[in-house]
Amino acid sequence: MYGAHDVRVEDVPDARIIEPTDALVRVTRACICGSDLWPYNSMPAAPIGNRMGHEFVGIVEDIGADVRSVRKGDLVVAPFLWSDGTCEFCQQGLHSSCLHGGRWGGTELDGGQGEALRIPQADGTLVRLPVGPDHALMPSLLTLSDVMGTGHHAARCARVRPGVIAAVVGDGAVGLCGVIAARRLGADQIILLGRHPDRIRLARQFGATDVVSERGDAAIERVRALTGGLGAHSVLECVGHGEAVRTALNIARAGGAVGRVGVPQEATTPDVQKTFFANVTIAGGPAPVRAYMHELMPDILEGRLEPGRVLDRVTTIDGVPDGYRAMNDREAIKVMIKF
Repeated sequence: MYGAHDVRVEDVPDARIIEPTDALVRVTRACICGSDLWPYNSMPAAPIGNRMGHEFVGIVEDIGADVRSVRKGDLVVAPFLWSDGTCEFCQQGLHSSCLHGGRWGGTELDGGQGEALRIPQADGTLVRLPVGPDHALMPSLLTLSDVMGTGHHAARCARVRPGVIAAVVGDGAVGLCGVIAARRLGADQIILLGRHPDRIRLARQFGATDVVSERGDAAIERVRALTGGLGAHSVLECVGHGEAVRTALNIARAGGAVGRVGVPQEATTPDVQKTFFANVTIAGGPAPVRAYMHELMPDILEGRLEPGRVLDRVTTIDGVPDGYRAMNDREAIKVMIKF
């Protein structure tokens, strides 16, 4: 990405092993993420492009001398952040704060929207998949790299549990996976705040019981009406815009919780006094999806979860620039890249 609306397919130097803890992975499937649309709409023009992509599945082509958990030929999924798996935060299940971790892409590190990547800290990052690269469940397994784990993180931070009323702000891929997560964790009522008909249909199939398409104060009033005037116990904020955050905080009932996973686009949090006096818990952040992979994978393999349905368009690497456009124009929920 060279700037706003300027995505190009280029040749870069081949990925290679540098450290003994590295692995080399040839990508078989990847995604365009909703968070990629933030720089797509706002990145200043730059002379050197950022390599993009942080959601991918691939085959291990080579490993460093110290790698023990994977071997050549393994099909693996990688979380959207790499981590060593051994530091204090990783041991607490907070791989997204790994002391020795980092992000894919940029001007030097390989990105997931490419043919191959060097994987730092391979033992702490990669998870083997017990299927072949063309298995029918591949789209759903690919969501473990980000959106399914992120939706699950929102639900966990919002304290979704059996019997609660959950509200999901946002009908993008993360919001839809948040609906899946809320149902999986036992919410009785799941209110989706969204306005795109195709996404609403999918959300209802995933378990949404109510839909609120209004915005702003009208949305807040509608959610209150659906919850006996009290608000939701658990609110999953899956957008990041200031208005979405304000809505999320104002539809939480007293003593409720808001799980924030939308990348914040504002410098301040609105309505802090109101949420303070209502004892509303505000939690969340970048999801430690590596910590959730082994929990969620069995449900996907056994057909109980189908998050791969959010991947509603498939392209090749040459189609990636148009994939960005399609997602930005709301023609696609989430684009999968097949290599």
